[in-house]
Amino acid sequence: MCALYHACLDCEVIFVDDGSADESWSVLQELAKADRQCRAIQLMRNHGQHNALLCGIRATSGQVVVTMDDDLQHPPEEIPALLAELSKGLDVVYGVFPRQRHGLMRTLASQITKKILRNAMGVDEAGNVSSFRVFKTDLREAFAGYRGPLPNIDVMLSWATTKFGTASVRHDPRRVGSSGYTLRKLIIHALNMITGFTVLPLQLASFMGFTLTLAGIGLLAFVFGRFMFAGTTVQGFPFLASIVCLFSGAQLFALGIIGEYFARMHLRLMDKPVYTEAQRLNFPSDSPPPK
Repeated sequence: MCALYHACLDCEVIFVDDGSADESWSVLQELAKADRQCRAIQLMRNHGQHNALLCGIRATSGQVVVTMDDDLQHPPEEIPALLAELSKGLDVVYGVFPRQRHGLMRTLASQITKKILRNAMGVDEAGNVSSFRVFKTDLREAFAGYRGPLPNIDVMLSWATTKFGTASVRHDPRRVGSSGYTLRKLIIHALNMITGFTVLPLQLASFMGFTLTLAGIGLLAFVFGRFMFAGTTVQGFPFLASIVCLFSGAQLFALGIIGEYFARMHLRLMDKPVYTEAQRLNFPSDSPPPK
């Protein structure tokens, strides 16, 4: 807390308790009692990192928003470096880490996720995104009406601006516990992002269908030509089974992609809330805002 205030004296610090199973909310209650600048929001259940971030972003009142993890791998002392870069006419600045304190598989999964994110955002800086970011609060107007169950802050920021930048910052080792982002969760996050904010899988299915159609025409020409010039046909069950498996597999793959998009539509029609608040501390009104 002291480090945060030293970095920015005129600020508010908003903690979002994303359905923690430990005593985090009790600690936040004590912090809120000790300092009115410390504000806290308790969610009714665990909704996910980006859902909780969206909750905190919508609750801010300042001109600039700083987002960071609570494990102190993002040093608060580096906030002025991000703010200095933001003052150069940019709208969003990410903290990039010369050396990250992650394992090999986690780093590899993160790099794949960033490549997918670059396609979703349509900006080169997407390869440098991190949860340690600063941006102008006005940008949130671009996604003020968003109610999908699977938000992504970085993609939604790209709806409002293309003025992205980076600043080199320190990345400290995690002091307590381990990251909740396992390899499996990162893969699921990447799949949710690519199907929730891009049409790339549908384009891939269309390309595959077009390619296999050409392959089918070529195969038909081969069979017909062999019959016309050699007087024989292509014989053998393995050949026929291979062709059937190839085309049926491609059809099922395309149907699976379409099904993923229908699932996203189904979730939106259910109007599942992005997050649900249980309690607020030190806000002008300590009750959750109307939805």
